[in-house]
Amino acid sequence: MELPDYLPVSMLNAFAYCPRRFWIEFVNAEMEINAHVLEGQIKHERAHTSGIQHEGAEATARRVYVYSDQLRVTGFADLIEIEQGRVTPVEYKKGVLGKWLNDHFQLCAQALCLEERLASGGHLFADVQLPVAPIEFGFVFYFGSRRRERVELTDTLRAQTRECIAQMWTVLTENQMPAPLEKFAKCRECSLEPICLPREVRQLVG
Repeated sequence: MELPDYLPVSMLNAFAYCPRRFWIEFVNAEMEINAHVLEGQIKHERAHTSGIQHEGAEATARRVYVYSDQLRVTGFADLIEIEQGRVTPVEYKKGVLGKWLNDHFQLCAQALCLEERLASGGHLFADVQLPVAPIEFGFVFYFGSRRRERVELTDTLRAQTRECIAQMWTVLTENQMPAPLEKFAKCRECSLEPICLPREVRQLVG
């Protein structure tokens, strides 16, 4: 397999949920388009109108391109808020807050990308002066609950996010599709279960 130069930040969400899901989506380029997936895509399209709005010293920017040369990931932040000299990323998700941390990892990766760009002297917006400072928290907005969930970007979460990205590169380098999860709790909530066939594969391999 020829490795890409960068990985999509969105694929971190898939990998953190299940490495096999990441492989199916990224390597095999397969996706089960059901009603739930389609609904999520439509809601994201509505939220992804790019542009920046100013209100005094405050600003909000939608669909901002971010990347990290150190981590070799790239993608888009749904929303970035600049308020009182503070940069806050916001990620939009369908449904409600779940039991897993994959949404947190994706948000944290966006923050790491933003911090790297600001620290290297890069400008997110030509007409907005931003501070070179750690991003302390972000938000995940869930359409299902219509609520923002605050995510503290702790040292622990940052380390877990970096490790998850490193594992993504390891899986691609080894060029071996990960086995299904041993516990099927996540599988029941996964749109790719009909493609992955975790129970059938587990039975075959013993």
